[in-house]
Amino acid sequence: MVHLHPRRRKLVWLLPGLLGVCMAFGPSKAEEEDYEDVPINKTWVLSPKVYESDVTLILNKLLQGYDNKLRPDIGVRPTVIETAVYVNSIGPVDPINMEYTIDIFFAQTWYDSRLKFNSSMKLLMLNSNMVGKIWIPDTFFRNSRKSDAHWITTPNRLLRLWSNGRVMYTLRLTINAECYLKLHNFPMDEHSCPLEFSSYGYPKNEIQYRWQRRSVEVADQRYWRLYQFAFVGLRNSSDVANTQSGEYVVMTIFFDLSRRMGYFTIQTYIPCSMIVVLSWVSFWINKDAVPARTSLGITTVLTMTTLSTISRKSLPKVSYVTAMDLFVSVCFIFTFAALMEYGTLHYFTSNRQNKKTKSSHAQYPVMWKNKDTL
Repeated sequence: MVHLHPRRRKLVWLLPGLLGVCMAFGPSKAEEEDYEDVPINKTWVLSPKVYESDVTLILNKLLQGYDNKLRPDIGVRPTVIETAVYVNSIGPVDPINMEYTIDIFFAQTWYDSRLKFNSSMKLLMLNSNMVGKIWIPDTFFRNSRKSDAHWITTPNRLLRLWSNGRVMYTLRLTINAECYLKLHNFPMDEHSCPLEFSSYGYPKNEIQYRWQRRSVEVADQRYWRLYQFAFVGLRNSSDVANTQSGEYVVMTIFFDLSRRMGYFTIQTYIPCSMIVVLSWVSFWINKDAVPARTSLGITTVLTMTTLSTISRKSLPKVSYVTAMDLFVSVCFIFTFAALMEYGTLHYFTSNRQNKKTKSSHAQYPVMWKNKDTL
């Protein structure tokens, strides 16, 4: 049997009582499950948890009696949609079809009073399954020839709902948009390729588009497939288009591009210059070497014809003259002139020799006759 000190014996008798008091006044196990530890200023407190069932109840309550065919504030005021674009990549630019490819993340934000809710959660992060159940703007790209949404591995769409009724909808798109190229200064040309979008069915008095504060952002340009072009900058604007169905707000982003001359310098400018210099070599060949000078002149002319045809293959069949056409034409004139120079020289030289021969026959006819008899 263990003998305890009288003071220790009192503490042993008091421990069961203290444990009972703590269990009586402390939080029960069921209550602790409804709370989670959250650090606030390095002090751990208990805050209420949000269950999945609570979010489901919020969404079911919001969608109860909700008509996604009607825009927010219909018949009261226009719906204001704030837009922003994140440019993932641009390119390639197709000068033949006069279009370019762009990959963007397109974001739209608006307020829908029917989607307000009261909860400890101020923001609901939802996937694309919720998109078809609420009203979405009918935005389309006016100058697009082909637009593709990304669906792998799931639809690349995002939806955010705030407790005050704010809605943000983003999606990823790859667009082939028209870009009218003015090629008068080709290959030293610069272009502004637009990307236009607006509402398809709602005029200005129904839907108004606005740019957000950080309206357009671009990704790292090192991985863009521009090839022949260099990205100079961008600018955005808003305008109103008048059509038979009404006035529509049109938002436009202009991408400024400048053509790089490296490819055309190597493929066209340097070969044409070398062919012109090669045609001048015939000036150092003896004028009596007719086969050498003739073959050299014809070869240079045919080569210039081939180069001029190749240089046109990378361009659309425009009716006006470009800067490269002028350069190639001047080079062709130089090579053709070198050939014509030798043709003219040979013509006059041969005529002069014929005249000398005729004059010799006229001065010494007897000598020529004796030679003939011999």
